[in-house]
Parts: sequence; structure tokens; C-alpha cells
Amino acid sequence: MKLTVEQVRHVATLARLSLSSEEEERYATQLSAILDAVAQLQELDVSGVEPTSHATLASSLLREDVTRPSLPPEKALANAPAKVGTSFAVPKILE
Repeated sequence: MKLTVEQVRHVATLARLSLSSEEEERYATQLSAILDAVAQLQELDVSGVEPTSHATLASSLLREDVTRPSLPPEKALANAPAKVGTSFAVPKILE
């Protein structure tokens, strides 16, 4: 699909880009090549291909998300220089 310079200008306007005339010509060629590649991919017959959520078909490499007991507030705040109730006290940075 051959893009015109006017179409490139329109896309540049939508993206709030300021392009020189050289850039408009270069991007018209480059974007046209990308659209041609996508058109080739759309011609492939993928009717027998199972949909996947990831290209490698690997199972999750992360551990199970299991709840565990957390650190008690007294132990977490044992070495805190300042605390307010069960929270760390920090200096105010905004006024």
C-alpha cells in the first residue's frame, strides 16, 4: 500500500509531529513498506493454528501467588528512628 505525502502529513498532525519535506518523503516510503509487510502477513492461512497467549507456549515461570503471614508491625518498626502508631514517620517534603 503506497502512502501519499498528504497521508503522512495527516498522521504527523495527529501525532503532533513537525516534519520536514525530506522526512515526509522518507516516512512515506518507510510506512508504505511496513503496511506492505502487514498485508503479506494477512494473506497467510492460519485457520489450523491454535491461538496462544504467548509465542513460546511456555507455562508460567512465576511462583504461585500464595498469601503468607507478613512481618508484625512491632518487628518492622523496631529500628525505625521515628514512628506514628504502626507506621514509619517521615519528614514532610511538600508544603
